[in-house]
Amino acid sequence: MRKKINVGLIGAGRLGTMYAEFLTTRVAGANLIAVADIVPERATKCSERFGIEKAYFSHQEINSDKNLAAVIVTATTANHKEIVLDAASKGKPVFCEKPMTLSLKDAREMKDAIEKHGVFYQQGYMRRFDKGLAAAKKKIMDGVIGAPVVFRGSSRDPYLPTLEYLYPHNSGGQILDMAIHDIDIARWYMGEIASVYSIGGVLAYPEVKDTGDTDNVIMSMKFDSGCLGEIDISRNGIYGYDIRAEVLGTKGTLKIGYLRETPILVMTAQGVTHDVVPYFPERFCDAYVAQLNDFLNNLQNDLKPMITIEDGIAGLQVAVAATASLKESRIVNVKDF
Repeated sequence: MRKKINVGLIGAGRLGTMYAEFLTTRVAGANLIAVADIVPERATKCSERFGIEKAYFSHQEINSDKNLAAVIVTATTANHKEIVLDAASKGKPVFCEKPMTLSLKDAREMKDAIEKHGVFYQQGYMRRFDKGLAAAKKKIMDGVIGAPVVFRGSSRDPYLPTLEYLYPHNSGGQILDMAIHDIDIARWYMGEIASVYSIGGVLAYPEVKDTGDTDNVIMSMKFDSGCLGEIDISRNGIYGYDIRAEVLGTKGTLKIGYLRETPILVMTAQGVTHDVVPYFPERFCDAYVAQLNDFLNNLQNDLKPMITIEDGIAGLQVAVAATASLKESRIVNVKDF
């Protein structure tokens, strides 16, 4: 039987609570012995709910715990940099949720710290562990659709987050917050992105305007290879959580994603209906679990992660470039960032 690894969780908000549940119920290789949050009630509540031995109220405390073999960072994005720098200085292997941080300067500082202290780092992009998206990658590699030439990604959230969250100093803006996953999948399937042009606006929720954010954005891009791509993101997919991808190749096309949650159609005189995916915990639950299992397996067997800190920086670089394009209404070259 594989020996369990003692891990600590930093951040006990919505996503952190999900991770705590996965780590204590579905990730066999994890022994979650500590949780930390700067809001004491969240750390305490999480530790009590999942039977976690220790609750800390700062990342400095949990990173200093000598019984921990690794830390998993699910804190607010704006705090990722200081948490990762501290963990690296104390020799702790790190798993960090997306986006790795809000600025490229901070991301590059994080990379420098990871390299300086020689610690393991894995970037969180759970969509690569989704069965459908992973199967499509294999089909591309196997040449099933010939050479891929066009990528399309679509992410639609079923409702608007809090207005406080939407301020760019909290979320990074809609592109960093939502499109970062689509950007990572685009890079995974098609290679590096050379240039991007973004258009968007406040089209569904007038109250978003005061935050400086958008609620709908379309990005067009050209890859280093000359191939083309398009990503659309929306805050008003009011019918459900709708995540899709498509790759057009020279010999065929791959369509990935689904909207119907359970395999049942209700057919009556009033019409034909089916249910929908409610939100990301339901859509990507298995992918989150697979991602955590992969992290622990990489640690235990000294394997290089599929998603590296360079992937985190590259995705953020495209998102920052796309955000600049949105603000400046022009095509931008990713390398300029």
